[in-house]
Amino acid sequence: MGTITAKGKLLHYLRAPLYMFILYFAGSIVLFCYSRRVGAVSLSLACIYGLINIFVYIKNNRSLSDEIIGFAVQYGTVQGKLLREFQIPYAILEGDGRIVWMNNLFSEITGKDTSWQKSITTIFKEITRETVERAQEDQFTIQIQYEDRIYNAYLNKMDFDVQSQTDKQPGDALFVEHMGSLISLLLADVTELEKLKRQNEDDKMIPILCYIDNYDEVMASVDEVKRSMLTAVLDRNINRYFREVDGIVRKTDRDKYFIIINKKGLGKLKENKFSILEDIQGVKIGNDNIFTVSLGIGCGAESYVNRAEYARAAIDLALGRGGSQVVIKENQDVSYFGVRGKEVEKNTRVKARVKAQALREIMEARDKILVMGHSLSDADSLGAAIGVYCCARDLGKPCQIVLNTVTSSLRPLLDTLKNDESYPRDLFVSSEEALSQLDPYTLVIVVDTNRPTYTECPQLLNRGNAIVVFDHHRQGSEKIANPLLSYIEPYASSACEMITEVLQYFSDEIEITSKEADLIYAGILIDTNNFMTKTGVRTFEAAAYLRRNGAEVTRVRKLLREDMSAYKARAEVVRHAEVFHGAFAISVYDSKDTESPMIIGAQAANELLNIVGIKASFVLTNYKNIIYVSSRSIDEINVQLIMERLGGGGHLNVAGAQIENSSVESVKQRIEDIIDILINEGDIKL
Repeated sequence: MGTITAKGKLLHYLRAPLYMFILYFAGSIVLFCYSRRVGAVSLSLACIYGLINIFVYIKNNRSLSDEIIGFAVQYGTVQGKLLREFQIPYAILEGDGRIVWMNNLFSEITGKDTSWQKSITTIFKEITRETVERAQEDQFTIQIQYEDRIYNAYLNKMDFDVQSQTDKQPGDALFVEHMGSLISLLLADVTELEKLKRQNEDDKMIPILCYIDNYDEVMASVDEVKRSMLTAVLDRNINRYFREVDGIVRKTDRDKYFIIINKKGLGKLKENKFSILEDIQGVKIGNDNIFTVSLGIGCGAESYVNRAEYARAAIDLALGRGGSQVVIKENQDVSYFGVRGKEVEKNTRVKARVKAQALREIMEARDKILVMGHSLSDADSLGAAIGVYCCARDLGKPCQIVLNTVTSSLRPLLDTLKNDESYPRDLFVSSEEALSQLDPYTLVIVVDTNRPTYTECPQLLNRGNAIVVFDHHRQGSEKIANPLLSYIEPYASSACEMITEVLQYFSDEIEITSKEADLIYAGILIDTNNFMTKTGVRTFEAAAYLRRNGAEVTRVRKLLREDMSAYKARAEVVRHAEVFHGAFAISVYDSKDTESPMIIGAQAANELLNIVGIKASFVLTNYKNIIYVSSRSIDEINVQLIMERLGGGGHLNVAGAQIENSSVESVKQRIEDIIDILINEGDIKL
């Protein structure tokens, strides 16, 4: 194309004397009209000039074409040599990815001969046929790794258009003909750049907040002479652990540490699954209780200030999960690590006493109280709400319980109150009624859940300006924002146990009727599976307190009896259970004909643990387009880890999840995949 254009311009310059001859000849004719002698001389000279120009044009036209063609060939040879010896790997591909041509450096890097013309995929697995097709639509860049080098591969479409003439006559118009397209592939070696990027990323400082959860309790059980030695051993273990990853440890309080490590060091700590949690538990110098430690780690943000804020939020989550936990907050993502062992119960009731007094002060400052639990309330949620009602009644404050759906398992419990005229008729209200009564002087108390989306009426949390939370489930990334009081105690067996302790310190003269004691006792009984799961000293002390206030085991047992259809449904769930890896029982429950599907699912999960060889059970229930998962274990499997990866949470032996916009089959497959991952990572040992 360039040769044709250059030749056309040169021909115009070569023809210029001929154009001058025409003007010269016309002028000579005009001059001849005025003077024959002068005109004849001028015409003679013009003719001689014209003949000379025609001779030169004819002679040089052919040689000019030969020289232009020779230059073009020489130029193409030089251009091809430069491209072959280009110091950047370069290749040309066809539309299907076959290599048409490569330069010397591309051949040297790939170890292929320049005549090698197979698919590019046989060299670079990352460049697939789909990648080449995408490059035909738009310029495309992909990072590839070949041997020990990293390259950015730039693929670009090249269209070939050739200009030619409609005729062979000089000066005729040109037209463009599309001859096809190829894909150019250029490799840029970015190995050193990526290495510097990775090094810069690895060197980013990561703040860590480290708190000893039960420092005062452990020290109180040790002789005063041994306390300084115990503290020294504790400090040494923490310093030694973080020194192995080039960490800086500064003690800010007797039970608090501020630590700085780099991101590379954080990766090493993840690999050993934060063994500091178990190392600290092994510190013993005359102490009966073991130490537990919590870590809050902030990363992901560009500024150090934001990372420090993330660390602060992470340590709050770790403490809210009951301690002995590591929480990593990276922007909006939260990761959890914990010891593979039983949670340690706190024997002290100082926290319960402080929370009870704080609750009393908050309730005294409000005109009325709304209490709600989680959606599809169970006995624990109802019993805890009744306990709060007792506190409000002691202060003379009106209190209502938000309850939308009454299941068959909950109806016998409610009937004991509805048939008693001493309770107000509007004790239980729907979400709509609660929203209509909400005003700036209303206190909203949430029991048995700490997730806003799980509550009976999430709108109450958005509109209310005074919120209190009581829950025994481990706190996750989703939490109720800005509560006036938050009492989340994962060590507790149930919300009813927590409320029972609050009742004991709320007032010396508080009155609890036998019916109310029965309902609270029923909540403890259900969540502990008849005192077989997650029970501690404080659980039995709470049960004893309720028994002193009139709770009767026989009456509670009658209240918790189920009908024949529910019993058969639970038996069907157990009968259709499948065993995964010889230790995990997974079953699906069809909830079409029952009112309390989640209760049946939870009971079936408990029943499956009675089978020899079953270490953990999972029951999936599809109810109103939500998949409810109930998971249980005895002691060997931490079902909380499985449920957290599924989007839920809970405790070591009791956990669950709610999954929207999914099918039972896909959730079941996800559970099996998570189990496989945890087995490979060593968190589950069969």
